[in-house]
Formats: sequence, C-alpha cells, structure tokens
Amino acid sequence: MDKLLEILSENSSFTPKELSLMLGEPEDYINAQIKEYEQSGVIKGYQAIVDWEKVPEAGVTAIIELKVTPQKETGFDEIAKRIMAFEEVTSMYLMAGAFDFSVMVKGATMQEVASFVARKISCVDGIKATATHFMLKTYKLGGLCFVDDEEADGRSMVL
Repeated sequence: MDKLLEILSENSSFTPKELSLMLGEPEDYINAQIKEYEQSGVIKGYQAIVDWEKVPEAGVTAIIELKVTPQKETGFDEIAKRIMAFEEVTSMYLMAGAFDFSVMVKGATMQEVASFVARKISCVDGIKATATHFMLKTYKLGGLCFVDDEEADGRSMVL
C-alpha cells in the first residue's frame, strides 16, 4: 500500500511539510502526489472523526441491511443509486452474505429512522427485505479507540 495514502487515511491533518519529513520525500513531491490523488479520485475527501456520543442531540445512526433483486443489465448499481440519493444515507456498501447491501443512516430519533425505512427504503423497486440495527455505542472508528482503558474493561481502579 502507498505509505502516503496510509498516513493520510489515518490522519489527514498533517501538513505537506510534516508528511515530507515523515516520508523522506521533498515537499513539492508530496504536494504533487496529493493533487494527483485528488484529481484522479483516489482521495475522495477529508473529514474529522467525531465522537457523536459527546454531542448533545446528535441523533441516531442505524445500519440497514437490504436484500434486493438485482436489475436486469444494471445489476445492483441502479438500486444503489436510488438508495444513496436519500439524504439520510451516509454510507452504502455492496456485501457478500445473507444481505446484499449495508446502508448507514442518520436520523434525529429511532422513530424517524424507522419511518424512513418503512416509507422510503422498503418502497424502492427490487427491495425484498430489510433489517435495521441501531448503533448504541461506538468503541472504535477509523482506527481510533473511543473508550478509555478503564471503561473498556468494565473495571475501575480502587486505591
């Protein structure tokens, strides 16, 4: 794997100068590589990893698994385009296994997400079944641990 991409995927806030020092490459080479990755679509964007549990009224996240009937000539792509067009959808993956798609959805409440699934997702042609799983707690995301050691093992230190 490309070391520059690996570093940026873990922390995109490094400056080109810092990346240059880390990789032992000239800064102008690093800038050119990043620009090439952005223009070619290898780098799609940059974002912060947020612990939404610490944000008041951040809403809820759910994973919606979908079983679908692939469309003739377009397979899964046409259904995927229709599903990912909904603003509630934050991520979508084609999977192997019991379900065909995994869809991440954000909403204000569990009821809002449930209504979204019932009124919008399940009405899309080709959807055979859905399974909704609400995210209750984040332990690790993007390689970052969201709990401290004491909380992770369920014990506290007694002095």
